Amino acid sequence: MNKGFHWVLGVCLVLTLQACNDSKRDAFYRSGIIYCSESNPVNFNPQTDTSSTTADATAHQLYDRLMDFDAETGQIIPSIASSWKVSDDGLVYTFQLKKGVTFHTTAYFTPTRTLNADDIIFSINRWRDPTNPYHNISGGRYPYFESLGLAKNIAEVNRINSYRIEIVIKQKDSSFLANLASDFSIILSAEYADYLLNQGTPERIDDFPIGTGPFKFQSYRKDHYIRFEKHNDYWGDTSLTSDHLIYDITPKSSIRLAKLITGECDAIAFPAQTELEIIRNREELALSEKPGLNVGFWAFNTKKYPFNNPKVRKALALAIDKNTLLEAVYFESATRAKTLLPNASWAFQSDAEDTAYNPVLARELLDEAGVAPGFTMSIWAMPVERAYNPNATKMAELIQRYLSAVGIQANIVTYDWTTFRRHLREGRHDSVLIGWSADNGDPDNFYRPLLSCSAIPSGTNRAMWCNKRYDQLIDEALQTQNTQRRKAIYEQVNRLIYDELPLVPIAHAYRYQAYRKDLKGMVINPYGGIRFVGVTKVQ
Repeated sequence: MNKGFHWVLGVCLVLTLQACNDSKRDAFYRSGIIYCSESNPVNFNPQTDTSSTTADATAHQLYDRLMDFDAETGQIIPSIASSWKVSDDGLVYTFQLKKGVTFHTTAYFTPTRTLNADDIIFSINRWRDPTNPYHNISGGRYPYFESLGLAKNIAEVNRINSYRIEIVIKQKDSSFLANLASDFSIILSAEYADYLLNQGTPERIDDFPIGTGPFKFQSYRKDHYIRFEKHNDYWGDTSLTSDHLIYDITPKSSIRLAKLITGECDAIAFPAQTELEIIRNREELALSEKPGLNVGFWAFNTKKYPFNNPKVRKALALAIDKNTLLEAVYFESATRAKTLLPNASWAFQSDAEDTAYNPVLARELLDEAGVAPGFTMSIWAMPVERAYNPNATKMAELIQRYLSAVGIQANIVTYDWTTFRRHLREGRHDSVLIGWSADNGDPDNFYRPLLSCSAIPSGTNRAMWCNKRYDQLIDEALQTQNTQRRKAIYEQVNRLIYDELPLVPIAHAYRYQAYRKDLKGMVINPYGGIRFVGVTKVQ
């Protein structure tokens, strides 16, 4: 029997089970949009986590930001801030807030006022100010902001009046507005925070969320579902937004697809590359795609011997055939990566140097570095599917064979996603197959979180590589608004990464969104989490 037969047989079994369960689904499920997600969020506050699972479940459903990105153009557009201005010296940002923006009313909290400047100040000070009473709640980690060094560059956040705030920064930062428009720069309720402090339960702020977004939280059952309902007093247009939204947590890709086919799910997360043609060939399904602002890579733990030696890292990079990895894992749904930046970025460098498959030279370099045949190392493979790496385990198996050909024995390591990420942050890995999806279109959103010194404690610098020259260059790039000057600096950065190879860029993948055709308004958001505002189901 071939693989296709096995897949169809498996789907048929699932379809039978789903048909049996269909009559048991309650009215809540039938009246809303059902999204099959791949995993559980860490919590319901994306400030505390860079996982796309958490962002998908929270950033654009429960919350708003001062600004947002237009999903089509990438331009920064107003959100809670109706307008803003920047001082001539580039150090003072003033934001005018919308009036009448309402917070969610839920079973666990009823707000007494609309949004004002106090909420913006609280939301920013929570992640930037260690003395804020909420700073250490939920572990006190804010990896996105830590990786960018954003808190250190903010001198003051001032209340001018109830609907105007001022942020003063210490050094010019041409990516500052883009960072405030990212998924992680959400606005929380200061009134709710005060209420929880008075109740002695501040930890509830991240598990029982209150925001201003188009949906409000209703309930969550780990490994099963998240339920949201429409925020009827939302400041934006929700006339074409479904009354209910349900996340059906379904880790296995084939089961997600089966549920999409049966109609138990209206849209699914991360369709497998092998499933794309099946989706395209079904009349009732739609598949949208866009070039992704992402990169999948193989990072080496430069804090460990012998990966602290650039010669060893170069040897490992030469030992693998990136083209074969792309063909076997991405099935023509990705482009080969030379640098961290995809060609969708304005700073993309088409003539950047790239490593080539050369196992003979790889073995010579290993000998020169004193790494004898038989050396054993680990390759950590993500246990979840991501656009930038849809099958890390398969890629690890291929790399394992390549390394065996140059005398290196590689062991493949994986854990559940939460444990995997915790152990990575602790530096237990020798190497890891992972990646990054940009939260905005600025090149700094790749360079700084992935390889800067400040990104090591935050856990986004998986190579644990700290290079002062690198940090100087990416800092210099933010001091100018001139894109050509910045691009020239990033070319120097690319050369430094190529010479040092703390990680090997492998692929820039397309982003896909699979959904049923009776779902209207679905748009791929290239700058972060999925959005369900403006999405409705035709009955």
